[in-house]
Order: sequence, then C-alpha cells, then structure tokens
Amino acid sequence: MSKSYDYDLFVIGAGSGGVRAARLTAMGGKKVAVAEEYRVGGTCVIRGCVPKKFMVMASDITHQIEVAEGFGWTIENASFDWPKFRDTKETEIARLSGLYNANLSKAGVEVINGRAVLKDKHTVEIVGTGQTVTAERILIAVGGRPFVPTFPGSDLTITSEEAFHLPELPKRIVVVGGGYIAVEFAGIFAGLGVETTLVYRGPGILRGFDDDVSAHLTREIERHGIKVVLSAEHTAIEKTETGLLNRLSNGMELETDVVMFATGRVPYVKDLGLENAGVALNDKGAIKVDEYSQTTADNIWAVGDVTDRVNLTPVAIREAVAFHETVYKNNPQTVDHTNIATAVFSQPPVGTVGLTEAEARKVCPGEVDIYVANFRPMKYAFYGAEHRMLMKLVVDATTQKVVGCHIVGDDAPEMIQLAGIAVKAGLTKQQWDETCAVHPTAAEELVLLKEKRVVEQLP
Repeated sequence: MSKSYDYDLFVIGAGSGGVRAARLTAMGGKKVAVAEEYRVGGTCVIRGCVPKKFMVMASDITHQIEVAEGFGWTIENASFDWPKFRDTKETEIARLSGLYNANLSKAGVEVINGRAVLKDKHTVEIVGTGQTVTAERILIAVGGRPFVPTFPGSDLTITSEEAFHLPELPKRIVVVGGGYIAVEFAGIFAGLGVETTLVYRGPGILRGFDDDVSAHLTREIERHGIKVVLSAEHTAIEKTETGLLNRLSNGMELETDVVMFATGRVPYVKDLGLENAGVALNDKGAIKVDEYSQTTADNIWAVGDVTDRVNLTPVAIREAVAFHETVYKNNPQTVDHTNIATAVFSQPPVGTVGLTEAEARKVCPGEVDIYVANFRPMKYAFYGAEHRMLMKLVVDATTQKVVGCHIVGDDAPEMIQLAGIAVKAGLTKQQWDETCAVHPTAAEELVLLKEKRVVEQLP
C-alpha cells in the first residue's frame, strides 16, 4: 500500500458480498476497513432471507397442523404468540450479526459503524462524524432498498423491512406486488392467521418465472386462503376509523389494517457520492460494472444488488470472491450469471433453474420438448387434500439437453439445488432418465417424466 492512503481497501456496506471481500483481502495481508450504517450482516441476515425464512417456518406450522389432523393426530388449543416469536427471532439475528462482526475482527478488518459516502475516487467520509479516510481501492456493496410508488396515501404503507418488527399481528393485511417477496409474505401472514389479500398490477404473479409455475402457484396459494387480485393497482389509500381503505384501479375497494408494499427493490445509490468519484450508473439506476465488477472509476468496484445483475446472496458472495481473486491474487475471474438455481419460499415453495418454456422457445434454434407432471403427493392424497405439485422439464429438442427445471411443491428448494447441478452441467434428458428413481418420493418424478406435452397448433 502506498503510504499516501489509510487503507488498501475500503468496503462500503457489510452485507454478504462486502463482508466476504473484506475478510479475504484482510486475510491476504492487506489493510482493510468496512463501513456499515445499520447492522453488520446486510439485507440477507438482518432484514431479508434469514428472518424471512424463520417467519416462513413459523407460519407453515398452521399447514402442518392440518396435515397432522389428516393423519389422525388431535391437536387442541394451538395458538401463536407473535411477540414471543418476534423477540426470539431478533435474538437470533443479533447472534448472527455478532458472528459476522467477530469474523471480520478475526480477519483483521476494521469495522466502522456509520454511513460512508464518496468525496472523490480515493476519499470516503463517514457522515456525521467528521471522519475522512483514504483508500487505494474501494468496493461498493451497499445492496438495495424497497421501492414504494408515490400516490395519495402511500405514506400509510409499510415494506418488508417494517414487517419484521410489527408490534402486533394485524387481523387483515393487503400485500401489494407479484414478485417473490410479495408471495412469500402473503403466505407468511396467511399462515399466521391474518386475513390476506394479494394485489398485483400484472396478469399473473411471479413475472419472469415459467407461466405454468405462475398459474399453479396462484391456484395453490388460493387454496391456502389468500385472496388474489390481479390486473389492479392502488390509486389511493385512506385512513378510516376502522382501518385503511384501499382504492384500486379496477374500481375495487377493500378495508384492511395494514398495507405492505413489495413492489421491488432498487439499488441503494442515493446520496452515495458516486458522481464525486466518476462512478456511473446504467440505464436502470444501478452501478455500471464490467464483467470483473469494475466500475467506470479505475480503482472502484461494486458487487451484489447495487449492480442489479442477479440479486441473490450467493451471487454477491461469488462476485466478491471473483473481485478478490482478480484484484489481489492476479487471477482474473468472472461470475457466470446463467443457470443459477433459486427458490421462492412461498407456501407451497418454488424451485427453478435455467430457462422458462417461453425463453427456451425464443433462444433454442429448433424445437423445444416439454415434460410436465401435475399430481397430488401421497401425503395429501392420503387424507383427501387437494394440494397439488408441479414438476416441469424444458428440453432443447436438438441437443436433448435439459435447459430448464421448475418445481412447485413441498421441498422444491431442496430439490432444485441438486437439479441445478444437472442443468448447469448440461446433462441430457436421457441422462436424467437413466438415473434410478428414489421411491417413494415426490422427487422421483424428475427422472420418470416420459410423455411430451403436445402443443396445439393454431389454425
């Protein structure tokens, strides 16, 4: 490090990506600092994936009680204590944040509690402290924040970040949005006994996912008691003596106690001082980076959701590792953002990897073969429940490679992790078929799909 700089590397944001990059670089002998304005751990650990998964687990107990009764169990006087759950969750989140802090310290990283902004390409100011530091290189890993559109009464809404800390559970809630955060929280609240309505402006939930997944999940969450309102958006929210009155563009009006907006997240770039350092944004408002995560400033990089490439925690971590290898180990690495398996922890959950049917029909040079299973798993067939599972394989007919796998149903996230290996490896449908089934499981359907779905030709 040149003596003219305070640090070799200064990281802005202590989420999963920032923490990984900081630790690796410090362990390599460099002087590193990381600034975090809230709590070490970032969105995933503090106000995202981890606390959300705890909430999914808690809310799914309602469904498990239904299953238990179907199998002959009698469960009386079951009740849920929201304050107890919420406080226990917060204790666990604090513990995890502490582990992140401890690991940074063990690696030799200096943690600065405060909001960092760029003054120029080598200088960072810690807002409100008067502290200014310099660094040879800077990594931006500040993530994203919820987006709420502006309309009359929009200030009466909450986002997912406030949903984790509600003083009490509402009796009624409207969840606005059709993406994975919206459908996950709709399932959470419904499972906890809240009268739940999901409102989405589009024609179908989970835009960008396979159409069969969207349609199947819609039917299933309605079975779980969620009211789904499509092709409608808010025109106003009004506070009344008994709650919040939602006025929708389709003329519908409904009263609720809480309105939660889950209409997407945007890169957290406001007032970051990017213009002072020559760091440009792309046309979507994210930090513009090249394949090595380098920004338009030659000594500044960015990883994770602030770059709006693939906004998933494991991706941010891989981008951080690639940054470290490229910049500090003379081993240039990029991250392959294709065929990344992901899960939606809706109820039932979704697992998906690769191309949707619509995408495959656009990019595959020849025909596309579709294999679908839609069935009642033995657990539900046993006591006559109507819950169904969907499994779908998308196959390039020319190469016979399985280019997409989509699952909706119990344990879909666990299955898709392993199916993701096969899709990433480019295995063919024959190789899937040659794999012996594990019986009795739902997953065995993935290697037993034989009949192609016939696509009706329009006259």
